[in-house]
Amino acid sequence: MIAVMNGDGRMITLCGFGVSNYYNKLKLILLEKDIPFVESVTYPWEREGFLQSSPLGRIPYIETEYGALSESQVILEYLEDSHPDRPLLPEAPFARAKCRELIQHLELNVEWVARRLYREAFFGGVVSDETKSDVREKLAAGLGALSRLSSFSPHAYEMAFTAADCAAYFHLDYVRQATVKIYGADMLEERLPSAAGYLAHVAQRPHVRATIAARAKALAVFRSLGVEYAG
Repeated sequence: MIAVMNGDGRMITLCGFGVSNYYNKLKLILLEKDIPFVESVTYPWEREGFLQSSPLGRIPYIETEYGALSESQVILEYLEDSHPDRPLLPEAPFARAKCRELIQHLELNVEWVARRLYREAFFGGVVSDETKSDVREKLAAGLGALSRLSSFSPHAYEMAFTAADCAAYFHLDYVRQATVKIYGADMLEERLPSAAGYLAHVAQRPHVRATIAARAKALAVFRSLGVEYAG
């Protein structure tokens, strides 16, 4: 468990492991908002031990002084509401909704489609040719929709760094890596030409660099366990 604290000593426990892009989305939000937290390494196959905290046994989830919360977008909005002094969502209601809309399209129509490739792309498994073909078609549509919502220049939502960037960086980075591995072509470059510059720009933020480094260590530890993970 790694403690990240500020002066008042109160903290949230972030449960999951650093290979997960949804875990890293929340970790980056906690860091950017300067919210005190600790990390508790929790693997999906341990779900019988945390079903009271995450009813479907999904990670990440958080433990708070009030109880547990699951589902990364719910947690994101809780952190935003409970720690408003460093906002990562726009203040105006419509702008706030548009930022959430972007995150939802990114996660439901891009990341959740691409993750069907992760078993083979990252974790030593095998994905059928039928699945690869289906993913390629649906991912092209999802990336096309995403390109109509954002130019990703210099940020995901307009000119400021927001919660959308905390999600987009780690999701799009995995999509890029997975499509290169599976198809021999970067679908981000094909469908979202500004993505490479966007990812390079966001990666310069100190908290992003720190989270990337921690992800690399977590992946090395995970691979040493010799288990299969579908993403």
